[in-house]
Amino acid sequence: MQPTQLICLPFAGSGASFFKQWLPIAPPGLQLVPVQLPGREERFADTPHTEVARAVDEVHAWLLQRLGAGGPVALFGHSLGAVLAYELAHRLAGSDGQVPVRLFVSGSPGPWSPRADRATGLDDEAFVARVRRFSGYTHPALEDPEMRELLLPLLRADVEMHEGYRPASDKPLPVPITALRGADDALVDAAQCAQWAAATSARFATAELAGGHMYLAEGAADLLALIRDTLERDELGGEAPGPATGPAAGR
Repeated sequence: MQPTQLICLPFAGSGASFFKQWLPIAPPGLQLVPVQLPGREERFADTPHTEVARAVDEVHAWLLQRLGAGGPVALFGHSLGAVLAYELAHRLAGSDGQVPVRLFVSGSPGPWSPRADRATGLDDEAFVARVRRFSGYTHPALEDPEMRELLLPLLRADVEMHEGYRPASDKPLPVPITALRGADDALVDAAQCAQWAAATSARFATAELAGGHMYLAEGAADLLALIRDTLERDELGGEAPGPATGPAAGR
């Protein structure tokens, strides 16, 4: 049986290295495929995207070449990555033989809920403070003036991409969705997480894991186990559970 390829889409300011840290702990049957967008890490010299549609164009073309006639595909994205994964799922659902088996969206309200407060256009200090409030997390490099100067253009581009996002379609996906959040997330509540139910005509489930908005930074093992167990249940034709809480939610 071929492993499921889990395509991992980055949150704002992050790169593929965040997900590469998960490779040693990926459970059997799950093959992680971190996506590297321009403007970060080995692609630092490339101009970052400021529009979700253009970013998804690039990732879609890259994946179609990479995946070929491989095994099943699932998608995971957190915050900005959630809307990137959602739009990518629409693209893949329109590609012969590439319909994702499930979409995992994390730390994000439904795709039709734009953020009320914006950081785009603020000066550097106000921008960093607003992003810190949005994410509940600040990369330590932003505290170093030289590193901040290097990182801010990418972070600004990602935030502009997220704040300017509007769904390309109001048609529900024919793909099951699991919407995830940290149980202590003060930025995305359970009701906002449940908004993703309207984005699918297939099965839907919500699950909570221990931690806040950035629960995945500390709880990767529990997250990957939940994803693996959900995909195994799907293969066996099991019904997705309703809303659940705790590290074992969704299993």
